Amino acid sequence: MINSFDTLDLDSKLIEGLKKEGIIKPTDIQIKTIPLALENKDIIGQSETGSGKTLAYLLPIFQKINSEKREMQSIILAPTHELVMQIDKQIKLLSQNSGMNITSTTIIGEVNVKRQIDKLKEKPHIIVGSTGRILQLIKKKKISAHTIKTIVIDEGDKLLDQNNLNVVKDIIKTTMRDRQLMVFSATINEKTINIAKNLMKESEVIRIKENNLINPNITHMYLTGEQRDKIVILRKLIAALNPKKAIVFINKSEEIQLTTEKLQYHNIKAYGIYGSSSKEERKKALEGFRNGKFQLLIASDIAARGLDVKGVTHIFSLDLPEDSMEYLHRAGRTGRSGILGTSISIVTEKELLLIKKYEKDFAIKIEEKKLSRGSLVNPDMFKTASKTNSKTKFKRNSNSKEKNTFKKSNLKK
Repeated sequence: MINSFDTLDLDSKLIEGLKKEGIIKPTDIQIKTIPLALENKDIIGQSETGSGKTLAYLLPIFQKINSEKREMQSIILAPTHELVMQIDKQIKLLSQNSGMNITSTTIIGEVNVKRQIDKLKEKPHIIVGSTGRILQLIKKKKISAHTIKTIVIDEGDKLLDQNNLNVVKDIIKTTMRDRQLMVFSATINEKTINIAKNLMKESEVIRIKENNLINPNITHMYLTGEQRDKIVILRKLIAALNPKKAIVFINKSEEIQLTTEKLQYHNIKAYGIYGSSSKEERKKALEGFRNGKFQLLIASDIAARGLDVKGVTHIFSLDLPEDSMEYLHRAGRTGRSGILGTSISIVTEKELLLIKKYEKDFAIKIEEKKLSRGSLVNPDMFKTASKTNSKTKFKRNSNSKEKNTFKKSNLKK
C-alpha cells in the first residue's frame, strides 16, 4: 500500500511543501489520480467531501507547469466564488511552501473586470474562476486560451448540469485539442460521467469507494416546529449549544439576508453569503467566520459548495433540500479531521417525509429532539417530565384540598 508521496514521482520540492502543511500521506484519490494526471490523461474523479481532491489535481499541475515561462498554462473552473477563493488560497500556499514560484489569479463575476484584466497582464500560470467571466475574457482575448494545457472542472456535477454545460463547452473549444481535461466531484452520476466522457479524448474514470457514505463522526438530529417559528427555535438552539462555528443552510437565497438580520438583532454574531453579495462582502464573511469573529455563517447550498472551514462544530438546516445528496454535502461541512460534529434540521410536519428519505437513502438514524430548559432531550423524556409535573401538580392540588378540608372540619369543631 502506498503511504508516501515519494512513490508518486512528485518533485521533492512539492513533497517538502506538503510537509510544511502537515500533509505526509496521500489519500486514495491522490494515489490514483496523480500518476495518471502526470501522464496527461483525461480524468473523471469522484471521491467524498474532504478526501483531498484539490491537491489530487493541483500537485500534477504544479509539476507540469513551466514556471520560467510567463504564460497562462492552466484553468480551474469552480461553481462558487467561495470555492474559487479557497482553491486559489491552496495554490498560493503550495507555491510559497514549495518555493516553485507558480503564480495564480482569480477571475469571478460581479467584480471590477478592469482590475482582472490588469492582473491577467502579468500572465499568471493558473487561472481559477467562474465559467461566465472566464469565457468573457477569453473572447476579449485577455486570457490566452491557446497556451492552456490543462482544464480542471471542480464540482463537476454542478458545472456539467444543463444550466452550465454550454458555457463549459465553449471554454473547452477555445483551447488546443491536446490539452488535458480533468473533472472532479464528491457526487457524480452516470449521466454526468457520460457528459464528461463526451468532452474528453480517452477518459480514465476514478471512483473511490466510500467506506462510510455518512461520516460516523457526525450526529444527526431534528426538531419539529411551525415554519414561522424556525428562527426562534434556531436562536434557542444557539443559546443552548453555544457552537463555536456553525453553518446555517437556507434553500432560498433571498431569505438569507432577512434571517441574518433577525439573528444579528438578537446579538448573535451571524453573517450571510448570498447571490448578490459582492466579492468584498463574501471575503469579509469567510475571513470573519474562519477567524472566529462570526459564530454563524448563513448560506445556501450553492454558496457553500466545496466550502472547507476548519472547526465547524454544527450544521443547522432551516429548510431541507429535496436532493438527499445535498443533505450529505451540508452535513459534510462538519465532523472533519476526526473531530465530532452535529447536523440539526428544524422541520415542519410536512418535511418529516424528507427526514425519512435521508434515513432510508443513507441507512442512518436522525434522532428527534426537543428543547427543554435549555437542553436537547429525547421526546420520551420530555413526555415523562410532563407526566411527572402533572402528577406533582395533582399531588399539590390534592394536598391543598386535604388541608382545606382539615381546616373546615376543625372550624366546625
